[in-house]
Amino acid sequence: MAEPLKNFFDERLVRRIAASIQAAWPDFPARSFIAEAGAGLDDKELKARGRHIAAALGRALPDDFERAVDILLRSLDTPASRDEGAMSSFFYLPHLTFVAERGLDHFEASMRAQHALTQVFTAEFSIRPFLLRDPARTLARLRTWATDPSAHVRRLVSEGTRPRLPWAERLPAFVEDPTPVLELLELLKDDPEPYVRNSVANNLNDIAKDHPDRIVALCRRWMEGAGPGRAWIVQHALRWLVKRGHPGALALLGASAAPEIVLECASVTPAKVSLGEEARFSCELVSRAGDPQMLVVDAVIHYPGATGKHRPKVFKLRKIELLPSGRERIEGRVKLVDLTTRRHYPGEHRIELRINGVDFSVGQFVAIASRGGGTSPSGRAKPESGGNKAASPRRSRT
Repeated sequence: MAEPLKNFFDERLVRRIAASIQAAWPDFPARSFIAEAGAGLDDKELKARGRHIAAALGRALPDDFERAVDILLRSLDTPASRDEGAMSSFFYLPHLTFVAERGLDHFEASMRAQHALTQVFTAEFSIRPFLLRDPARTLARLRTWATDPSAHVRRLVSEGTRPRLPWAERLPAFVEDPTPVLELLELLKDDPEPYVRNSVANNLNDIAKDHPDRIVALCRRWMEGAGPGRAWIVQHALRWLVKRGHPGALALLGASAAPEIVLECASVTPAKVSLGEEARFSCELVSRAGDPQMLVVDAVIHYPGATGKHRPKVFKLRKIELLPSGRERIEGRVKLVDLTTRRHYPGEHRIELRINGVDFSVGQFVAIASRGGGTSPSGRAKPESGGNKAASPRRSRT
């Protein structure tokens, strides 16, 4: 069973933070910090653990915020701050939480801290209080950082301004009017790093949920003279709209809003599936059009919840060019393995294909409790953003 991320913030981590800071500032009260930061830690969830350690850090560091920032930044280069584990960057979550909670009245020192810390973790959460408190000055700084030599800093410009960033406080002003964010993304649309371009696409995808037509218009403009990197951004920026059949988004990707097809030989097996196992589905798409069709195909899985109410989840499959009288076989599977982001329940599961925004029924299966009475061990999904690959399609041309 995968270890919950919150368990990374344990007494060992507290001791490492103390050692790293004491190496940079010998007067650091390590013993009292360890006792305070470790007290009650096991009873808290992930973000609460970060805040708890940050609060203890604030009481242990000097009251002078700029001096405290200097100490924290010097501690980045100490041996105790280095760890090669998979979650090692989360070591700095308390540091950035300290900046977000104590630094709002110290703009320059806080910006200096976040510029450095985002290169070892991410300041996408800690920058948001400054956007809420002092948007004009923070946006001006982000415009400067959009051309920073560090890809991590440039990514912060996009990721930190996402109006609906997962796990973070929303930015209501940008939800209502995303103009300041879009001005920043214009500076990043041809960034050389995929790491940055992925964030730009995710930001546009967020904004599309509130301003769909505006994002389609922007993407249409961006596609003029677009290289492969910018074209990739556009495709991924439109994914939420494509899943919901937005005609403008589909047209921009070369897909018709009214596909002329039928589904044949649709099947779902087995009819009953134990939780923790998987069902398989297949069908053939058959063209009824006289011309080639560009089809954007997604799988829609209607999962029952704890109360029996179904909630659909859309998984991107592929784009297909279907020739006149052509046939395309689609195969996939639905895994009923619990994830951090989804728990599975017994009941009927319905499967559909969403093709250019139109839903076609494939079939259904019934999930039943496993013999042990529970589901399979949990996996872990990354918080940042990407979908869980519950539907794994394959295709063959005939």
